Amino acid sequence: MPISAAELKKEHFAKYPPEARQLAMRYVSLLSELPLSFLPLLLREIIQYDWKFPIERRDLDRQLSYLASQTADVRRRTLASFGELQLSPALTRMDWVSAPVRFSEELTAYLWKSRQIDSFRAAAVTYVRNLDAAARAEPLPMRRLGIVLVGKGVTDNKYSLFRKLRPRGVYFTQVDPQNGVQIVLDTVTQRAGAHRASFAHWYIDGGPPETIPSVELSRVSYHSLEPVRTALLDRVRKIAQTHSMGPEGVVTTLAQMQPEELGLSGDSVLNRFQVDLLTQGSGTQVFSTTFVQWAAREALRRAQPLTLLARFAPRQRERPMNELLAGTFPSELDPQGALVDADMGGYYTWLNQQRLSDAEKSSFLIWFEGHREAVAIGPSLEPGTESTERLSLAQILKKIA
Repeated sequence: MPISAAELKKEHFAKYPPEARQLAMRYVSLLSELPLSFLPLLLREIIQYDWKFPIERRDLDRQLSYLASQTADVRRRTLASFGELQLSPALTRMDWVSAPVRFSEELTAYLWKSRQIDSFRAAAVTYVRNLDAAARAEPLPMRRLGIVLVGKGVTDNKYSLFRKLRPRGVYFTQVDPQNGVQIVLDTVTQRAGAHRASFAHWYIDGGPPETIPSVELSRVSYHSLEPVRTALLDRVRKIAQTHSMGPEGVVTTLAQMQPEELGLSGDSVLNRFQVDLLTQGSGTQVFSTTFVQWAAREALRRAQPLTLLARFAPRQRERPMNELLAGTFPSELDPQGALVDADMGGYYTWLNQQRLSDAEKSSFLIWFEGHREAVAIGPSLEPGTESTERLSLAQILKKIA
């Protein structure tokens, strides 16, 4: 039975996960006053509260406090542009309380169809700007550092690396590669120990992960998730054989999968993140380079870590997607192709890091693993320059970390 926002009651959130349910019940009076073009978008975030990273929870808590602190008149003015959007009868009849994610998808499609998407975007930009202005920015406990390793397994390379990143920092051509990987791992471990916080330091690997003693490090590995990827691809094949739901139906079905269904146990937040990587990313199930790039992107976007190490590894050689999903051909690695992918993936990782707070103070290093080429970016380095000085990775990291 469809309801209006004004009819919201605490019992409508009975099926939400425990912490999400408590949060929604606490703010039920506020939620009942919000326009329907905005409310389910907020519920989409609330219903996932149990699996959000600490900084995501902080941001959602601040958003709810911001709205709750306003008088009813001020709140109406704040959300007036959302309230002016016209919704279809089909949208108003949806169970937007229990399925806010599905409502959001249908709303987006309708806004495009009804040519209201520009008005919605303008309303969202204004709202976020006002929300950010009301929130007090907190200084970071340490400079943000991103490290990307590319080219594992490549012995001879004629591809021109780091062309997009060289104008942003210093291009080092005589890096001493000795113990380079261990130096990077030690740097990440030291930073994780210096500022202990959940999901503040990440290590993402496209191959077998290195052993690192730090318990403060969030680890994601394409290789370690092989049983999960296999189970997921088996599920995709079975869906394709027994259903005619089309690509969108398959995506929706996969998005509803729980970590336990794929054999994951342990940290529920990290497990949900890993399942999302495999069910919502295109190609993350079969290409390790795609997996690392997407994992780095999502970790930066969602967890906003202080330290991120993303290590690309050789991916399997490209084949038609139906063959890759079918798994009927033996895996053949392509280190050179992976290097080209990783070079662009490193650039995208830097771009995503630049979207975070204090970007002008952040640092970034990309290194051709086992070789002499690297680019370092940081406030103390002059962009667009080249260095032929023979330096170790420890010396370069000291300049920027």
